[in-house]
Amino acid sequence: MSKMLTIRCAKCKSKTFRYLKIGKGRVLHCWKGRIIEDYSIHEGMEIKCQCGNLIGIDEEKWIKMKQNAFIH
Repeated sequence: MSKMLTIRCAKCKSKTFRYLKIGKGRVLHCWKGRIIEDYSIHEGMEIKCQCGNLIGIDEEKWIKMKQNAFIH
């Protein structure tokens, strides 16, 4: 079971990722190989929206998502 998610910033509602979600449950982290389109800003290890809101932290294979910073 897979579906395409549009992950948006909770603050300004702009697109951050288009992500292929496999399985059910919450989005705790995003595997980099499943990110189809990336609209985010990468500042070192931090992944941010265009408005500057911190969305997640880059942990090499995946991005650990900050739970209250995004909606899908």
